[in-house]
Amino acid sequence: MYLLYRMLTAAAMFLLAPYYALRGWRRGEPSQTLRERFGGLSSDLIARARKPAPNGASLGAIWIHAVSVGEVLAAAPLVEGLKQSFPDRAVFVSTTTETGQRLARQRLQCADGIFYFPLDWIIPVRRALRAIGPSLVIVMETEIWPNFLREARKLGIAVIFANARISERSFARYQRWRFLVGVFFARVLRDAECFLAQTAEDAARLVEMGASEDCIEVTGNLKYDGKPPATSRFGEWFEKQIRAQERWPVLVAGSVVVEEESAVLAAYDIVQRRWRHALLVLAPRKPERFDAAATIAADGGWNVVRRSHTDLSSTLDESADVLVLDSIGELAGLYKAADAVFIGGSLVPAGGHNILEPAWFGHPPVFGPSMENFQEMAALFLAAKAAVQVTSGQQLGKVWIQLIDESGLRDRMGAAARALSERNRGATARCLERIAAVLDAQGRPA
Repeated sequence: MYLLYRMLTAAAMFLLAPYYALRGWRRGEPSQTLRERFGGLSSDLIARARKPAPNGASLGAIWIHAVSVGEVLAAAPLVEGLKQSFPDRAVFVSTTTETGQRLARQRLQCADGIFYFPLDWIIPVRRALRAIGPSLVIVMETEIWPNFLREARKLGIAVIFANARISERSFARYQRWRFLVGVFFARVLRDAECFLAQTAEDAARLVEMGASEDCIEVTGNLKYDGKPPATSRFGEWFEKQIRAQERWPVLVAGSVVVEEESAVLAAYDIVQRRWRHALLVLAPRKPERFDAAATIAADGGWNVVRRSHTDLSSTLDESADVLVLDSIGELAGLYKAADAVFIGGSLVPAGGHNILEPAWFGHPPVFGPSMENFQEMAALFLAAKAAVQVTSGQQLGKVWIQLIDESGLRDRMGAAARALSERNRGATARCLERIAAVLDAQGRPA
């Protein structure tokens, strides 16, 4: 089965190479981006990976892989914890997506290097692993690449899956194809050193998929250990503008995905009919939706301004109805200025997004029915009356009005949301304890 997989990935690489080259050229990406995807890391990064510790000891680096934005945010407390717990080891971070790369460079500046994860073909994988020479690779959540895992195993490099989860949708897909891939998948999972699962349900699913029960530990969700980012220059400017113009209420709809913009704008229409001076911050999840979101809002008759066109030395257009946040890494800080919020990717079947960011600022998250990626978290918030679930744009508008009208209800729910996010902290410490045990075992004679 491995032979077939390797043949398929090798064939795919020959087809993908021109695609990645053309895409990078169109986007104006530096040539190093393509080289990194094919395992070619910069000489400067390699030198940092091989730099000896101050005491002269040769300690292998720690490599953390965070696919995209959500994984980067989850990795943030772990990266900081690793730098504090293992100051003599270099810590590197890789991402798969461009948005993840940009956010990692903003939020994970304590890392010794950030680069793109190699494509799962033997040659790129071997080049990257040998260039970094890590003692340990930590994969955030559960992005499973068979060639990478097998090559790491051959080189004696331990791989830990941290914040591991198996969504209901992924597990259903696995069960549907189990007759075909079950044995191969079980073999792949056993190349990992261990899995630090978010929940007991995730652990049970991993066992059913073939992971050894002895290699799984429930450590909790690292996203609870995140902390609000420092207010950006734009965030400071935005708060100053809404105070000066007495803009109220301010609504923030974050991580909105395709086919969801219209529902959010319908909800905003309900609010704006009552409070004409309301302002909506519409934050698309993916950069490729920035232009589309702005167009949809403008076609609906609203006066639209875009973050990318904003001059921070000037004032916000007082006639603006919708501010499209077409930037990366600034959304979390803007929740602070909100009077009511919405978490996107949930009114359509996209699995939902992180509801903790508004909770940090004492705002009850409002989200739709599709929360498969945050199922346990959403259930906890709903049970504690710290969040509201809606099923449509119309209902979202009514809930926004209720939260704005009833300040006592909003404050109670917001306090419950903040308390719940703080009460569930601690996953980072548990993960670091397990990571330390793995590194310590490497230093002991067999």
